[in-house]
Amino acid sequence: MSTFDDRENAFENKFAHDAEMQFKADARRNKLVGLWAAGLLGKDADAAAEYAKEVVKSDFEEAGHEDVYRKLFNDVGHLADEAAIRAKMAECMAEAKAQLMDEA
Repeated sequence: MSTFDDRENAFENKFAHDAEMQFKADARRNKLVGLWAAGLLGKDADAAAEYAKEVVKSDFEEAGHEDVYRKLFNDVGHLADEAAIRAKMAECMAEAKAQLMDEA
């Protein structure tokens, strides 16, 4: 292989790795924010875990994170405003990335 081929493969591998890590971070963030919302709703541990799974699944409805926000707002909008929900989503993303880095 040439140096160019090696570099191309390295870039492709990095891209695939970065995409996988972003997917994992998004899923972890959705789980964390789902557990937060479940706490606001007063759910017990088992119900909270099931609710967090629903939040993770809601992210597959469309590209981006608005589908997750909509699910959360529809469920806990009477307990937290838009700014609080979006801030918690950002906070959970930072926490999710930190957890993934610790696991690596």
